Amino acid sequence: MTGADAVRQAVSAVIDPELRRPLGELDMVRDIDVVDGVARVGIALTIVGCPAAERISSEVRAAAASVAGVTEVALDVGVMSPAERAALTERLRGGRAAREMPFGPDSLTRVIAVTSGKGGVGKSTVTANLAVALAERGLAVGLIDADVHGFSIPGLLGLVGADGSVPQPTRIDDLMLPPVAYGVKVISIGMFLRRSATDGPLGAVAWRGPMLHRTVQQFLTDVYFGDLDVLLLDMPPGTGDVAISVGQFLPHADVIVVTTPQSAASDVAVRSGLVARQTGQRVIGVVENMAPMTLPDGSSLALFGEGGGADVAAALSTDEHEVPLLVSVPLSTTLRTGGDTGAPVVVSDPSDAASVAIQTLAAGIASRPRGLGGRALPFRPA
Repeated sequence: MTGADAVRQAVSAVIDPELRRPLGELDMVRDIDVVDGVARVGIALTIVGCPAAERISSEVRAAAASVAGVTEVALDVGVMSPAERAALTERLRGGRAAREMPFGPDSLTRVIAVTSGKGGVGKSTVTANLAVALAERGLAVGLIDADVHGFSIPGLLGLVGADGSVPQPTRIDDLMLPPVAYGVKVISIGMFLRRSATDGPLGAVAWRGPMLHRTVQQFLTDVYFGDLDVLLLDMPPGTGDVAISVGQFLPHADVIVVTTPQSAASDVAVRSGLVARQTGQRVIGVVENMAPMTLPDGSSLALFGEGGGADVAAALSTDEHEVPLLVSVPLSTTLRTGGDTGAPVVVSDPSDAASVAIQTLAAGIASRPRGLGGRALPFRPA
C-alpha cells in the first residue's frame, strides 16, 4: 500500500458527526497524495457553512497525520456540487422516494409514542430521560418532539444556550440532519422558531390542525435519522390533532401512557390510551411518574397519592391484552433539577431512585426489540 493509499484509508474512516457515516462511504474524500512526508488531502463538505466543518477538518488532519511517514498535512476543504448532493441524498434515502416516510410497517425501527391525558405529569421529562437511557445502552435512538405547542425537549436535553439559542438542523437539499444530544438525534419545532424579546427563550406556536399535521409529517419524512433501533415521540397531552395525525402516520406504533398517582391525572390518562388503540396502535404499558418517594428517615412521602398508575393499567387492559404498569418513577429533586439544567438524571446521577426506575424501563424496552414475524425484510435473495 502506498503512502497516499494509507492516508486515503485513514481519512475515509473518519465519521461525519451529523450523518454518522464514514467520509469514504459518503464520497466526501477527494484527491490525496503524499510527497516528502507532506500529505495533501482534499475533502468536500455537504454544504457551505457546514456546522461540523471544524470538527471534520480536525479529525481528518489527525487521521492523516497518524499514518507512518506523514510529517505534515495540507488540507483542502471544498463543497459538494449540487449533483453530488443530490446523489448523496438519494443514497441516504436508501431508494425511497423523496418525502416518503421511512418508519412504515416494514421498518425495523421500533416506534414508541409517549402520551399522557393531561399536561404537567412529567411526560416529556420521562421521554427525554428514556431516550438517553436507551442511547446509553448502545441503541441508535431518535426523538421527535411532537408536542408542538408545548415543546420542551430541547431544554430537557441541554440544547438551549444561555442566550436562548437552539441549534437548527443542517439542511442537505430537502433533507434535514437533526442535532444530537447525549447520543440521541432530536428534532423539535423549537429549532425553527424566530425568537424575539417578547417570545421568551423558545418562542411560541399558535397553529391549528392542518399546520400541526404538516409539521408532524415533515418530522417523519424530511428528517434524516439514519438507521434507528428506537424512535420515540414525545406526544402532546390529550387526544387532539397531533394524536390523530400520529395515529394516521404510525398506526403500528407502540404507546406508553404516563400518569401521576392521583386520580385527577389517572382518570384522564386512560383516554389517551383509548384513542391510541382506536387508531390501531398498541398500548404496551403505563409509567407512573411522581410516585411516592422515600425520605431520609425511611418514611414515604406520597405527595400525589398512590395507585393511579396501576388503575390506568387495569383500565386499559382487556381480555386479549394485559397492559402492565412498567415502572413507578418516584418524586425526585435531582430529576427536576436535571430537567431545568438540561442534564438528564440518567447520566448526571445514575444512582438516583428516579434514574434507576427509568433505566429499568429502558432495559425492558431494549430487551424486547420490534418483532419481525410476518413482516417483509428489506432485502431480496440474489
